[in-house]
Amino acid sequence: MANEQTSARVAGLATQANAVRRSNLSLLGVFGPEDSMRALIRLPSGRTRTVKRGSRLSQGQIIAIDAHGLVLNQRGETRRLEMPGG
Repeated sequence: MANEQTSARVAGLATQANAVRRSNLSLLGVFGPEDSMRALIRLPSGRTRTVKRGSRLSQGQIIAIDAHGLVLNQRGETRRLEMPGG
């Protein structure tokens, strides 16, 4: 097997500094069919979890997921978590 290294340019494009704040709820990715998308999130504890529309978290309830992020309802207020780098 050849010794393959990632060029600095490719590594720079593939990573983003401070994209995930460790003390907050963070969106890592979205996937699945458009009518039933799921999201991979990182909880403030550091654990990761796959969620779908209707999932409940201590931070609120997931009310929507699309290709650009998710919408969370927290105590009657909504907030959107965007895909990193979006």
